[in-house]
Amino acid sequence: MGRPALRRSSAAQLAVLGVVGLAVGRSVRPFLEWRDAVVPTVSWVAAGTLLFLAGVLAFLARSTYVALHRERRTMHSARAVRLLALAKASAIVTALIAGYYIGFALSFAGDTELSLPRERVVRSAAAAIAALLALAAALALERACEVPRDDDDEDAPAKA
Repeated sequence: MGRPALRRSSAAQLAVLGVVGLAVGRSVRPFLEWRDAVVPTVSWVAAGTLLFLAGVLAFLARSTYVALHRERRTMHSARAVRLLALAKASAIVTALIAGYYIGFALSFAGDTELSLPRERVVRSAAAAIAALLALAAALALERACEVPRDDDDEDAPAKA
């Protein structure tokens, strides 16, 4: 029995995860206010960390794409699987995180005339954008990990 093949992250799967994150992020404020707890603020560190992750993933995607598709070098299978697992996990997590921060920002969108809610909206929006950039980089890394087709491969579909 063979191992199951890893499939690329689908747009539908990532959209569902984003909606789940959005629902959770949107419900944090009402839940905490119902419990008479203080709603947390969003730190700039969240956006910075997600931007750093996006940069690392983008670097890995670029170097992997160049090595496999342009230079036609081989890659050890264990390294390829690790990169693919990193890309897949990053895509899943960043879709959830982007949805969460969008939902959290939406929960304060009606109160932006006050400084603290406005700060929460701006910082949440920055973190959501950084998470979407990391998601794009994770998807690029997934694509870069695909095995390139040889031009003389009999199983390859004919080019039109």
